[in-house]
Amino acid sequence: MQHEPDENADAVEHQAPDITYDEQFYPARPKRFRPSARRSLRRRLADRRGGEELADNREYVEWLVEESMLYDANRLATQLSGTGSMWQNPFAHPDPRAAVERASVWFTAYPLSFVTRQGESYLSALADRGLWEAFRRIGIDAVHTGPVKLAGGLNGRRLTPSIDGHFDRISMNVDPEFGTEEEFRMLCATAAEYEGTVIDDIVPGHTGKGADFRLAEMGHQDYPGIYHMVSVAPEDWDLLPEVPEGRDSINLDADTEAVLERRGYIIGRLQRVIFFEPGIKETNWSATRAVLGVDGVERRWVYLHYFKEGQPSINWLDPSFSGMRLVIGDALHALADLGAGGLRLDANGFLGAEKSAEEEPAWSEGHPLSEAANHFIASMIRKMGGFSFQELNLSMDDIKSMGESGADLSYDFVNRPAYHHALVTEDTEFLRLTLRLAMDMGIDPASLVHALQNHDELTHELVHFSTVHRDQCFEWHGEQVRGEDLAEEVRQTLNARLTGVRAPYNRTFTTNGIACTTATVIAATLGIRDIALITPEERDRIKDVHLLLVMFNAMQPGVFALSGWDLSGMLTVDAAAVADLIADGDTRWLNRGGHDLRGVPDPSSEGHMPAGRSLYGSLPEQLADPASFASGLRRILDVRGQHGIATAKQIDIPDVSNKAELVMVHELDGGQLQITALNFSAEEIAGSVRSEHLPGGALLTDMFTGEELGTVDDLHSFSLTICGYSGRCLLVTPPR
Repeated sequence: MQHEPDENADAVEHQAPDITYDEQFYPARPKRFRPSARRSLRRRLADRRGGEELADNREYVEWLVEESMLYDANRLATQLSGTGSMWQNPFAHPDPRAAVERASVWFTAYPLSFVTRQGESYLSALADRGLWEAFRRIGIDAVHTGPVKLAGGLNGRRLTPSIDGHFDRISMNVDPEFGTEEEFRMLCATAAEYEGTVIDDIVPGHTGKGADFRLAEMGHQDYPGIYHMVSVAPEDWDLLPEVPEGRDSINLDADTEAVLERRGYIIGRLQRVIFFEPGIKETNWSATRAVLGVDGVERRWVYLHYFKEGQPSINWLDPSFSGMRLVIGDALHALADLGAGGLRLDANGFLGAEKSAEEEPAWSEGHPLSEAANHFIASMIRKMGGFSFQELNLSMDDIKSMGESGADLSYDFVNRPAYHHALVTEDTEFLRLTLRLAMDMGIDPASLVHALQNHDELTHELVHFSTVHRDQCFEWHGEQVRGEDLAEEVRQTLNARLTGVRAPYNRTFTTNGIACTTATVIAATLGIRDIALITPEERDRIKDVHLLLVMFNAMQPGVFALSGWDLSGMLTVDAAAVADLIADGDTRWLNRGGHDLRGVPDPSSEGHMPAGRSLYGSLPEQLADPASFASGLRRILDVRGQHGIATAKQIDIPDVSNKAELVMVHELDGGQLQITALNFSAEEIAGSVRSEHLPGGALLTDMFTGEELGTVDDLHSFSLTICGYSGRCLLVTPPR
């Protein structure tokens, strides 16, 4: 299959309200970034086949079957079943420390923003040995490719574009726009040469509307069992809305959703509607047009989609277990065929849904089936010798419960907005609160991925406080404040300090967060209003604050992740350069500017984001300069690696003498203590650090310089001075 331009592309692009089923909400690959008319031999042969693209055309149905993910999953299973390789690795329990020991510093890539040479694919560029040499010098030992498989949908035999960052997967094949399967294998081989790991993606929660969904609509074999979809009896079709011309489905309104629930078709409304948009997505259910089945019967289906209409949800408890087989096959392909060492589980918190009592929303979050399914998926990945991580923007309770039996690692969605809040307010109270809550709940920081920027917005939904614990009171500025009110205050503070007149280069993204880069968060914090006029002195201040944020994330247990936007010090792109992309409200394109890590002399512009401004330059330039961001990053990661901080245990977040200070106390392997002390303000602070865990008489040593700084007194405390926007890391050697 190969991408082809939408025949009505111009009309859709210039008439925002007329959204087709090809592309809804915020497309992951904008029209101007899509290939024009390149067609593969396989596609040309497919086009020569005769017959209409209907269920009564046997050749077309066979073509769909061969293109389906379930077909590939079944073939993979037969090749691996009954082999000794399936029984060589422990798999029952998550092992975050084993995953961290294997890969503790990740580079998170984004295909559209990674600058390549003319004629060079994205995957080939990631396999560049010069790049891996720079990664090794810095201390990066893993690359997360981001989703690179074919995604979107099928209209007949024509591939329609992705609607959600290639997380609407429809095939196990690598998208030709990103490279080939052989180039993916070469990337894994190159990584292995540098003792690195490649991390791929699977999506257990949904697919796109590819061959599997089209076959499900046709009622072919067990394909309907892949999805949460129900056939509505013809006598009840009058309950369903008409599907507009040019679309293949339509979202149900709340009234129709309620009627179908009462008629016994669906489980009704869920606990929330993600991406809610009046007139576009008002519920999590949509109805198809009438589709002719392989048995000659016309059907209209109603199907569940937690996310967008083009992302039908997978049913993890259908008698056929088709959905389970499809997802497991996708994982096996990535690990056993392509050579990935780890997998990201996307949308894996929404794998179970159950009807609740009358008038109550269906149980759709924190469901035991989600935990069981995640245990199943993660166990298979471990059985194949890999590890997994999940991005669950849910409560700490759900992260804790799902992490006990599912993925080895979880993305740190709670402390990320908290450390930004500490930066913009010069007050670490909220950050200390979130760190202590996680510790009290038994969430091991070594099981978390502590990240700087990624391809999405700075998410500040703070689900833990705004949903499950909305009525619980937390101590805040000396008072008891409801969780819902605390979350709202933090959101308002971040929005006020990081966007608007103070920082017009950052923008809010719906209600989820802020479109920004790490560098522009810092610029706003420093009071810089025009990033086009940043001076060399201001650039150096931004670099220093950036390294402070590195220290917070890297000098604690767990994975440390950063992006090309971090490594290059990228600013947000000018809104005029992406005006067509942000016109419908998806401001995230502002923080996805093209970045050149390698110093490419002949960069390709086709299919890439417009270049943003880099404050730091390429990695070769930076590594030649001891005062650069990359060189500072290297020094921090050297200390982290030498002392095994990634696999340490966090044992205390003590009170501080200055509100801008944060102190984390860790126990290293072997029992020695380590202290990370950070100053989130511009002013130097001096005061006492105290923790009951510090033994009196212990010697304190600066981990960067080796300088002896004195001893801990009998009150378990010591004096420490920290310069503005910087940190200290101390080794605690107990008295003999």
